[in-house]
Amino acid sequence: MTLELRDLAFGYGARMVGQGVTLTLARGEVLALLGPNGAGKTTLFKTMLGLLPVQAGEIVLDGVPLTSFSRADRAKRIGHVPQAHAALFPFTVRDVVLMGRAAHLSPFAAPGAKDRAIADAALVRLGMTHLADRPYTEISGGERQMVLIARALAQQPGILVMDEPTASLDYGNQMRVLSHIRRLAREGMSIVLSTHNPDHVFMVADRVALLHEGTLAGLGPPQTVLTPQRIKQLYDVDVVMGVLPGGNAPVCSPRLDAGED
Repeated sequence: MTLELRDLAFGYGARMVGQGVTLTLARGEVLALLGPNGAGKTTLFKTMLGLLPVQAGEIVLDGVPLTSFSRADRAKRIGHVPQAHAALFPFTVRDVVLMGRAAHLSPFAAPGAKDRAIADAALVRLGMTHLADRPYTEISGGERQMVLIARALAQQPGILVMDEPTASLDYGNQMRVLSHIRRLAREGMSIVLSTHNPDHVFMVADRVALLHEGTLAGLGPPQTVLTPQRIKQLYDVDVVMGVLPGGNAPVCSPRLDAGED
């Protein structure tokens, strides 16, 4: 499944947050969105999901304008993985994943055997069957993030939109989530994710889009686009980059002594 943004302008009501954004997401591609807080990443994601109306331009899904799809049809095609959060009610992990089937059910219908089988398959796919009967409120932040990915997979979408999927996770869980993202892409899932970590972009992304003050400041392969100069432009931080011995991707390190005498 492919997604295209064509000269897109987005925002809230009369307040424009970003404009002139043109990019494509190919089948099986991981596209990372990198930019500082306030650059418009979340607003752009909400617009891509159809939660906010397009202010100008258009969004095209497999050659069809996104506005042509009903909310339920959009949810069948585009899954959303928010940042992990603490739930208020102690639903089981299986029940949380089963909620991903809502778009496939008619109003007031209860999930059937097929829906439960798809939810269980999503848990198997992510190696989480051992947590199926645990309360969602009692598992770790990293485990919650994996449950949210499983819930999105239960929608059976062709595209995943992931909002900072490694935020607030410890190092081990960050690596596990990134590994699953790369594996899902190899299986044909199209993924767009936001992050503040250039190293994560180098690890999993086929391309990176740099969002700065609501416009694209760069788009292309990470090794080409993510330069110290562009990171300085985005975050006002001086960095050095290089490939460590035995490594297979660049790493980015801030110069902590920048600005000191």
